[in-house]
Amino acid sequence: MLSEKGKYASATQNRRFVWAEIVWPLILEINDVAFSLKQFQDKRDKICKEKNITINVPSRGLASLLQKGIIRKEGTIYSIHFRLIPYMRLRATCDYATAIREVRLK
Repeated sequence: MLSEKGKYASATQNRRFVWAEIVWPLILEINDVAFSLKQFQDKRDKICKEKNITINVPSRGLASLLQKGIIRKEGTIYSIHFRLIPYMRLRATCDYATAIREVRLK
């Protein structure tokens, strides 16, 4: 990712990347609303190798998704926000913009 962006722009970019490339594909792959830290790390490592990037970007992106409430954490288990479950059940595309909009509709 480009480092000359401002702090908030790069945080958003990290979130978008992690959601689109790691978290949502992982959710669809395992067909479950929750995933373990190990599952995330395995998927992260695979994507980082494919895209030739360091693990710093996805690590910051995951933390940022937690902050935004798109993902929740209990112990070593992460789960998607309950409003995103219908997308998973339908195996629908759920991009970052959709995810953040759903989570903010309270």
